[in-house]
Amino acid sequence: SFLAMNLGQEGGDLEIIVGTSYELEVVFFHVVPTSSSDNDKKYLKVIEINMRKTSREMDSQWALDIMRKAPYITVSFTRPDNTAYGVPLSLASKDDIVWYFHCAPEGDKLDAIAANPEVCLSAVTKCQPTIGPKDGTFTLQYRSAIAFGKAEIITDNDEKILALRLISQRFLPKHMDAFDAAVEKSLHRTAVVKITLLTPPTGKRKQYDKNGDEMKYGRME
Repeated sequence: SFLAMNLGQEGGDLEIIVGTSYELEVVFFHVVPTSSSDNDKKYLKVIEINMRKTSREMDSQWALDIMRKAPYITVSFTRPDNTAYGVPLSLASKDDIVWYFHCAPEGDKLDAIAANPEVCLSAVTKCQPTIGPKDGTFTLQYRSAIAFGKAEIITDNDEKILALRLISQRFLPKHMDAFDAAVEKSLHRTAVVKITLLTPPTGKRKQYDKNGDEMKYGRME
C-alpha cells in the first residue's frame, strides 16, 4: 500500500491519495491537521488503520451507501477523562461529507467534543448469523462502514434548522408538515452537532451469493 500527500501552501488544501493492493494486509492512513499550543504551527497526525481481510474490503461509495441506509450510526467519542463513549445516533447528510445529529444542550457527547473533537463513526445495514453454505462454519453475513471525522457544535440557527430538516426528512419524511412548528417550539433547547469526515469511509462485507460462494474483492451479484 502507499500514501501520497500534497501539502500545498500554508492554509491550503491537503491532498491525500491512498493506494491499496490485494495482499495479506491493507493499511489506510487518516491524516488529521492539528496545531501546537506552544507555537501555533500546524502539524499532521497520522492514524494508521489496518484491514486484515482485504478480500472483504469495499470502496468508499459503497461505504457511503451503507451510512445513508443504516437505521442509526454509532458515534464513538473520547471523554475528558480519556475514557471511551460510544452511542447510536440518528445522522443525516446533504453531501456525504458533513453529517449532523441533534442532542440535549448538555451531556456526555458535548463534553467529549469540547475535550476531543475527533470521532469515529460505524454503521451496519445487515447482520445475519449464518451457517456457511459449503463448509458448515458458524459465521456472520454483514455490510458495514467506518469513518473518521471532526465534530463541532453548531451555533448558527440557520445551519441548525438546516440540519434538523435533513434529519427529519430522512427519518420522518411523511410528517414534514409539522416541522416548522416543532422547530419554533424546541430550537432553543436543542443542540446540533456537525461531523466533517476527514477521509472517505471504508467498507467491509461478508456475503454469499446464490450458489453459496463468498463474494470477494468487491464482486457484486
